[in-house]
Amino acid sequence: MQPHLDIPVREPSQVGEARRAAARLAAEVALNEVDAGRLALVVTELGTNLARHASQGRILLGCHSLGGQQGVDVLSLDEGPGMADVGQCLRDGYTTGGTPGTGLGAVQRLADEFSVFSQPGQGSVIVARVMRRTPAGAPGGAPPAFEVGAVCLPAPGETVSGDGWALATDGDRAGVVVVDGLGHGPQAAEASDAALAVFRGANGRSPSDTLTLAHGAMRSTRGAAMAMARLDASAGTLVFSGAGNIAGRIISGVGDRSLMSQHGTVGLQIRRLQDMHYAWPAAAALVLHSDGLVTRWDVSSAPGLLQCHPLAIAGWLVRHHVRGRDDATVVVVRRR
Repeated sequence: MQPHLDIPVREPSQVGEARRAAARLAAEVALNEVDAGRLALVVTELGTNLARHASQGRILLGCHSLGGQQGVDVLSLDEGPGMADVGQCLRDGYTTGGTPGTGLGAVQRLADEFSVFSQPGQGSVIVARVMRRTPAGAPGGAPPAFEVGAVCLPAPGETVSGDGWALATDGDRAGVVVVDGLGHGPQAAEASDAALAVFRGANGRSPSDTLTLAHGAMRSTRGAAMAMARLDASAGTLVFSGAGNIAGRIISGVGDRSLMSQHGTVGLQIRRLQDMHYAWPAAAALVLHSDGLVTRWDVSSAPGLLQCHPLAIAGWLVRHHVRGRDDATVVVVRRR
């Protein structure tokens, strides 16, 4: 997966920059003219809201592909005043700035997936996913059994990310992997790419077997931290194996369990890997992230966040817990 485009939106001229970047991504995923137009309106509305009302606003843009469905993810992050009543703000005609008040309501109608999390005085996270639709007006492909949200950002000053992630689905089963090449920049990206190539060709192998194959394939690279989970939605279980500092947690409103990973660097030195088996409760989300995020984050200060779209959860974690000096990737997966 390509890293996200991270576009500051602090004043109106930057809205146009975000819209042009979205148009380039629309072409990459082959959105038709109507769908590209929906995307442009979504970015314009969210960007205009940031420029008018927010503090430290930014728009993250990334391509989305899952289960034959393709589109563009738009993520609006800010540290502005927040919304005391999200439902009221979504109603047409509500405004705090003398405008017609159709912005967020219009975004919700235009997007194929939409989610908002906001706290008064703490800012907002707004998610809008615009998909490539069929001639009948529905997103193409079969609805996947999993909801997925991910953010991947390169280190400051870099144009490529040394992190990488991928997800492969097969009905109600899936495999997900996060890789963090040592250091950052192109050589770290080469290590991550080599690991992802092994994952894509793993053909249903267990996480420990996949990491072992990657270890051999990555001998000529600088190596990487790597973790993989194999998910079974119908059984409510997951199998996990990791080496290095990729963090994994299963979180819900009633539990928070860390996944066990071992020391080592895939491609350089690892001990014999093991698969760890865990229950995956129906309402729980799996979170995997690189060490570009602090490890000891806590969602208890954000009541209601876990009921939002996984991309909103990922965006909130990025906004509050990115270290700011390395590549950063967070992937959130939940059963649909």
